[in-house]
Amino acid sequence: MLLRPMRIVGLTGGMGMGKTTAADAFRRARIPVFDADAAVHALQAKGGAAVRPIGAAFPGTVQDGAIDRAALRRAVLGQPDALRRLEGIVHPLVRRRQAAFLAQARRAGARAAVLDVPLLFETGGDALVDQIVVVSAPPAIQRARLRARGRMTDAQIDAVLARQMPDAEKRRRADVVVRTGLSRHHAQRALKRLIRELRA
Repeated sequence: MLLRPMRIVGLTGGMGMGKTTAADAFRRARIPVFDADAAVHALQAKGGAAVRPIGAAFPGTVQDGAIDRAALRRAVLGQPDALRRLEGIVHPLVRRRQAAFLAQARRAGARAAVLDVPLLFETGGDALVDQIVVVSAPPAIQRARLRARGRMTDAQIDAVLARQMPDAEKRRRADVVVRTGLSRHHAQRALKRLIRELRA
């Protein structure tokens, strides 16, 4: 049986830009979404495939059979070599899960599928998609959202943002930019228009 072509959408944006809200809109429209962050969490949870190799590479980061994410963050933030070593462990495992997700979506006859990947450009994932959607907000709003989460200090926020591609460059490379800093209605209207196009 021939499978019809499936459009692959890459959804990306910096931390605190509102990407989760965008992903939820696709899910409500019954468009399958692969959440790269959720995949990483599962890989680092108890029994996850990344626990043993990360623990070997970064002693002291495993607690009760799972990765202590705070300890791992301390071990790699501001350490480019350590970060590259971690990415060398995690990224191939995430790509394997992503490939399985896309294969399942195709078998199910999905017309479109979304890859929600924060580091889409940085990891070369943009080469795998047909359309790139970037979620963007002004820097002040982005930082306010990140501080409100209460999980990182300002220094940690700076370190994470420094390793991500600048928002202006992501917007330049995007096929569609969804701006979340104006109003919720504005962002939802843009997403509904995009979803209609994917369904057409």
